[in-house]
Amino acid sequence: MADVVVVGGGVIGLTTAVCLAEVGHRVQVWSALFPKRTTSAVAGAMIGGPVLAEPRESAVRWQRESLEIFDALAGHHGTGVSLARGRLVSRLGAGLPPWAAELPGFAPCTEAEHAGFPLAFWISSPIVDMPTYLDYLVDRLCRAGGDIEIRTVEALAEAAPGADVVVNCTGVAAEALTGDEQVQPVRGQHVVVENPGLTEFFYEGGADREWVSFFPHDGRVVLGGNAAPGDWNLDPDDDQTETILRRCAAVEPRLANARILGVEVGLRPGRPSIRLAEEPLDSARLIHCYGHGGVGVSLSWGCAREITTML
Repeated sequence: MADVVVVGGGVIGLTTAVCLAEVGHRVQVWSALFPKRTTSAVAGAMIGGPVLAEPRESAVRWQRESLEIFDALAGHHGTGVSLARGRLVSRLGAGLPPWAAELPGFAPCTEAEHAGFPLAFWISSPIVDMPTYLDYLVDRLCRAGGDIEIRTVEALAEAAPGADVVVNCTGVAAEALTGDEQVQPVRGQHVVVENPGLTEFFYEGGADREWVSFFPHDGRVVLGGNAAPGDWNLDPDDDQTETILRRCAAVEPRLANARILGVEVGLRPGRPSIRLAEEPLDSARLIHCYGHGGVGVSLSWGCAREITTML
């Protein structure tokens, strides 16, 4: 018997379950996939940078709260979180945006460091090796008394009997489970290569469909990226793989001959605005938390804390 059933075993669901279990709730996570097979495992993932998600005021707060926790986790063995220096760049204009100088570790790039982009500057940010981090969250949940059941959920009402609260963290599956037509998949593909000695990340902001990014982790580098709204295809695309490799190697030549370890595809849960809201579900309370697009990791702790406060 559980006080709370969290439906969805990605980073939003696991983080919510951890927060609730650590304040004393009996929590069970229902997930169709093992956490390391969810879309969350495919993320880069960088925590800092500007917040563009809606609702903007809430998203800024969620990221700020999450950043505090990721900063604390950085460097702790087994979390997968580390603090790294890296470049944010853009093709959309050369003038520094007003928020740039407020970012941790901000410094202008030299002309050579622009890598052909009109806008470029350095920041410091936590980056997350997601497979390791998801293992850390699972372990932390279990130590707090929660558990995970691998099961397919056809309707959220299945979780209501015997639970006081159901939390819907199902990502792109929320479209079918809630009938929310605003949810759509945003397909993304990454190429994972052996790390040739990189310690600094690189991220191109402002691009809609294709951009250059690489995030170095222990033994591997995650290269990206792209976005294809409405595309449910989970099969790797060879042309996209070649394009990603070519663009990243143009910025960092050491990546040109790095051994490919894998190609990963995930479906970001796209929605015009993140949905964090409550409604009744039979005799239980139902809290929705989905629609984070590509920023689920960076907002995860803030959203989880808000849900914990609601309960």
